[in-house]
Amino acid sequence: MPNQFNYPVIVGPTAGGKTALGVALCKEYARRGLPMGEVVTADAYQIYRGMNIGTAKPTIEEMDGVAHHLLDIVDPGERFTVADWLERAEPMVDRMTSEGIHPVVVGGTNLYIQTFLDGMFTAPEPSNEIMERVEQMEQSERRAELLKVDPEAHERIDSNDLRRTRRALAVFLQTGTPITELQRQWDQEDHARQGAVLVGLHWDSEMINPRINQRVKIMIEMGLVDEVRALWESGKLTDQSAQAIGYKQLIEHFERRCSLDEAIERIKIDTRRFAKNQRTWLKRFRGRRSGSIWIDAPDRDADTMAREIVDRLMNAAVN
Repeated sequence: MPNQFNYPVIVGPTAGGKTALGVALCKEYARRGLPMGEVVTADAYQIYRGMNIGTAKPTIEEMDGVAHHLLDIVDPGERFTVADWLERAEPMVDRMTSEGIHPVVVGGTNLYIQTFLDGMFTAPEPSNEIMERVEQMEQSERRAELLKVDPEAHERIDSNDLRRTRRALAVFLQTGTPITELQRQWDQEDHARQGAVLVGLHWDSEMINPRINQRVKIMIEMGLVDEVRALWESGKLTDQSAQAIGYKQLIEHFERRCSLDEAIERIKIDTRRFAKNQRTWLKRFRGRRSGSIWIDAPDRDADTMAREIVDRLMNAAVN
């Protein structure tokens, strides 16, 4: 049986410092004479090989000697689901805790975090007829219909996320019940994963939006356009991987549907919209997860936050 101790599961808005905090937490354990922590990445796009700049995948320099898991595990042409991720993450975390290593789960995809904390959401599978009906709809039509039948899901799911929009609408058409209502099963405390403590980074929109714009600027300077062009020309991207922000917009430029400047501006806009959707998830996490730790992140460096978080995790374990 794995040893039971508390370990952090980090959530927060994009460009909010989660990667740096994950590394700092791993090193903080080592500073206290414990085995260095290891990062378990929970990101639906950092799993893809070759999708590096646009997904903000940590570089070797940013990893700074800390082991990172579940990066670069499939090719962009492969289908990968939250169930696939969970199948890999669970035994990995169990192995670490059995060896006395603190896993540091670093979010990027809140659905992955929700599933890790509370288990797989189960719902009746929509029939082939319903799936075909939803597939034939334009995305704008799906979004309008979802807004009518499940406004919470409409707000939570990014407008560019074709797969989850289709899923939410199909589940409603199959069951007559909004997927948000069916997901209330996640709110039951007895489903909570033993030892996992949610750590949330709080940023106000007026503070995070300039960081998002700056991040996009840096990504372009690092070669994002060339990275996406190479993947697009190779035919390696699928409908799933090509939906990643930064890739979708530049593909539209390559297909001559917009200028490069317009594509870059759309990346900024869609990333800010994504951050807004993340805030909806974070409010849900904060309101329904007892024992979680929330940190006001602006003007605080990763090392300082890491010390506070480990102190609180260890104090909670003692008490």
